Amino acid sequence: MKNKINLIFLFFTTIIFAQQVTLSGKVTNLLDGESLFGVNITTADFKIGTTTNEYGFYTISLPRENQKIIFSYVGFNTKTKQINLVENQTLNIELTEESNTLEEVTISTREAKIRNKIKKPQMSVTQLSVKTIKQIPVVLGEVDILKAITLLPGVTTNGEGSAGFNVRGGAADQNLVLLDEATIYNTSHLFGFFSVFNADAIKDINLYKGGMPAKFGGRVASVLDVRQKDGNSKEFHAVGGIGLISSRLMVEGPLKKDKASFLLAGRTSYVNMFLKAENNNNRVGFYDLNVKLSYEINDNNKLFLSSYFGKDNFKIENFFENSYGNNTFNLRWNHLFNSRFFSNLSLIYSKYDYNLNFNLLEFEWVSDIVDTNLKYDLKYSINDTHKLNFGVNIINYNFNPGELNKTSETSSINEDKLAKKFAVESAVYAELEHKVSNKLNLRYGLRFSSFYRIGKQTMQLYSNDLPIIYNENLGIYERADPIGEMFYDKNKTIASFNGLEPRASLAYQLNYTTSIKASYQNVNQYIHLISNTNSATPLDVWAPSGKYIKPQKSNQYAVGFFKNLKGENYSLEIETYYKDVNNRIDYIDGANLIANNTLETEILAGKSRAYGLEILVKKNKGKFTGWFSYTLSKSEQKIEGRTAIETGINNGNWYNTPYDRTHDLSITGSYNYNKKWRFGSNFIFQTGRPANYPSGQYQFEETTVPVFVTRNAERLPAYHRLDISATLTPKKKVNRKWKSEWVFGIYNLYARRNAASITFGRNEDSGLNEATRTSIFGIMPAITYNFKF
Repeated sequence: MKNKINLIFLFFTTIIFAQQVTLSGKVTNLLDGESLFGVNITTADFKIGTTTNEYGFYTISLPRENQKIIFSYVGFNTKTKQINLVENQTLNIELTEESNTLEEVTISTREAKIRNKIKKPQMSVTQLSVKTIKQIPVVLGEVDILKAITLLPGVTTNGEGSAGFNVRGGAADQNLVLLDEATIYNTSHLFGFFSVFNADAIKDINLYKGGMPAKFGGRVASVLDVRQKDGNSKEFHAVGGIGLISSRLMVEGPLKKDKASFLLAGRTSYVNMFLKAENNNNRVGFYDLNVKLSYEINDNNKLFLSSYFGKDNFKIENFFENSYGNNTFNLRWNHLFNSRFFSNLSLIYSKYDYNLNFNLLEFEWVSDIVDTNLKYDLKYSINDTHKLNFGVNIINYNFNPGELNKTSETSSINEDKLAKKFAVESAVYAELEHKVSNKLNLRYGLRFSSFYRIGKQTMQLYSNDLPIIYNENLGIYERADPIGEMFYDKNKTIASFNGLEPRASLAYQLNYTTSIKASYQNVNQYIHLISNTNSATPLDVWAPSGKYIKPQKSNQYAVGFFKNLKGENYSLEIETYYKDVNNRIDYIDGANLIANNTLETEILAGKSRAYGLEILVKKNKGKFTGWFSYTLSKSEQKIEGRTAIETGINNGNWYNTPYDRTHDLSITGSYNYNKKWRFGSNFIFQTGRPANYPSGQYQFEETTVPVFVTRNAERLPAYHRLDISATLTPKKKVNRKWKSEWVFGIYNLYARRNAASITFGRNEDSGLNEATRTSIFGIMPAITYNFKF
């Protein structure tokens, strides 16, 4: 009986697959040959559909019959193909960009775009085009990807001039930032005024705030996945811009037409020219370079080599110099086994280094982190309802927390070298995209990650394995004295961790314009940014989990409502989320993090939680486009005492994290007045950042000592500003290849003096206590000349 059932199942399975064929291919931009990620491919009745992957490849299983296939992509004209499918077929498509003028879109193509976005089991994901980002007013006229994403729900920064960004109440180190798959450890130039991303060299930007695909891991808050252009494979082009303090240039073109291409993009600042002209000995500047080579070996194999080099330099007279930067390399191989089976193999190198040189004291401080990553991602299209993604990766870490070196023979500094730290992180994952019905789509998977902290290193030993002890008499935490030490050879494991990370998301389509979605993610984070500042700084120290520092473990739940209105002209997205993190660290009072070989004596572990409501209303079509973004949220932390006697931090009660912003409102708009003029503006309002204000003071040996009671209980004043811009595109001469535009902008139009910090001290003249507010930007006009040819 059992054998008969198996034969019947095999018979019907064979019939089903025999009635289907596979249509596959690549979708590219007609003008430059760039692959397009996220193109919607559907049948005319919208019952069967798929999207292109990161490399523009798609595969779809269809019945053996005459089919009308629709290819649609935001910002591009929709293309429809009539195909008689009798066998497996390859179909490569080239799409053309939409013009600035409004054009009629047929009902069928408009519905294709709407239905695919609504039915995808993908939420908490932000996709921004570079074209949109370039229309947003920015400080000093420099287009900035990071500043753009902070205008969206759930994403904030710690104020003007701060590095990094915060997602759903998380810290900057809880974001995984990738540039062509390589990790970027510091995302800022000029201490946060600019980001490391040159918009001219960027193709795709995707921010995952939740519902994280199983291929990503290692950070508990978000993934910012930024992809560089491949380079124009059809003809040579150049794009550039000249601003008030920086300029940029990008050139691209074919090495062999439609076969091999290159991209080279650079930026540099020239503030130093103005400083020298004023006989000012201070120096500040940055530069970066993006390089990419692409080569198509044949229809089934393609190679990519991409790299990034960036450096910042800062000097104050002859007192000190500071430099820091990122370097990355990535060698990728795309391979197509057959029309259903795609793979990508990557070998990735990332390095972040920083250097502090004290000229007066004649010594320098050097530190870096290096990781080498081998990853293999595969995608298999089982049929039109099941698609399998799976892969593996392994990362080798080398942490150099710091070296203290003399810069001259006369220096009295004792040279020192903190112990290097080594670790290996690995992961394997599998994920299924499952179309249950025309209304219900699922994506679920599992990731298994491991982390090994390995020698060669000497570890301090403490009584009861407690590097921090509690002084009951004084009511404070103190550093424990080591009772010994143990040396671990390079082949020995100091500590190891592993964990299963389930991921799941679903989309249920109520009708063709409305859906509800839900997601869950579990993520482990094995490396930590040790910092006692509210935002990332060049001198922060990255540290691995180990004997005394445990991995962060996070769960996040999200539910959302999504609706398109008036065709695709308007869209509404509402999401609510709850996130908890275990083993989140914070610092004891008076923590010393600089040149410290035993960081475990400065930190305590606890837990954090964040929850909120996000609303995004977008206008997608017409002369006026833009969005309204609002977030109502709470982010807090709790570190309890380890025993009944200990107080923990903040007496073991919940307290605001430095990234808590109750209200966050952004309004962004762009208006195409005519072919010559385009206007843009954005307004931002945020609740002030949590801060610590003294609640009293006492005298100790003629010194006034402030008293702080509750951690992060106060706030800076509310942050708000209005930015505007105007873009002038001169009338173009027929057949002229040179195109240009002037961008005029005003940052902080009404000159709001937003507080970066508030410090307290005693007025030397009056002897009274006073508070001093520090602001970075007032009103800032800018002008930039952009060109391309």
